[in-house]
Amino acid sequence: MLARAVTVMALAFFLAIAFQTFQLVREHSNLEAAYAGQQAPIQQVLQVRQETEALAGDTAALADRGNANAKTAVEEMRRQGITLREPPAQAPAR
Repeated sequence: MLARAVTVMALAFFLAIAFQTFQLVREHSNLEAAYAGQQAPIQQVLQVRQETEALAGDTAALADRGNANAKTAVEEMRRQGITLREPPAQAPAR
């Protein structure tokens, strides 16, 4: 009788562990799919950000050189709390 009880407990424990393992593997797959689904939008956001920073830098450079429309744009952005700066000069290629 005791052997039967131990066998049932061992079987129940094994089934619980197997169920938990299955759940974790499934959740891991779902998380990988969610992560993969976010990669393309993140790359797009980074590209838009880079393009926007380049445009803002070019506008600031034009304003520094005296372009009236660029000065107006920079002043309007500054009034709204956005500071446009010319991008730092890149090192010359060797």
